[in-house]
Amino acid sequence: MNVKPLADRVLVKPAAAEEKTIGGIIIPDSAKEKPLQGEVLAVGNGTKDEQMVLKVGDRVLYGKYAGTELELEGEKFIIMRQNDILAVVE
Repeated sequence: MNVKPLADRVLVKPAAAEEKTIGGIIIPDSAKEKPLQGEVLAVGNGTKDEQMVLKVGDRVLYGKYAGTELELEGEKFIIMRQNDILAVVE
């Protein structure tokens, strides 16, 4: 895969959703919460007004409805603007 985000966009691989059971009942995939953290895989160059502060490998937290989901080579990714990122996890 060779994806290069443009401007102030980043490509994020979401963390896997946690398996949860309630009293022995397994919750189906459709009812699982979307993960709200992931790893930055690629970054754009930024814009003249906004410098790119994220880098490849950063673990980040993002909003529940941030970005656009896409599927490449059978894997799910999210592409979003840098300002949709809420925090970097250290």
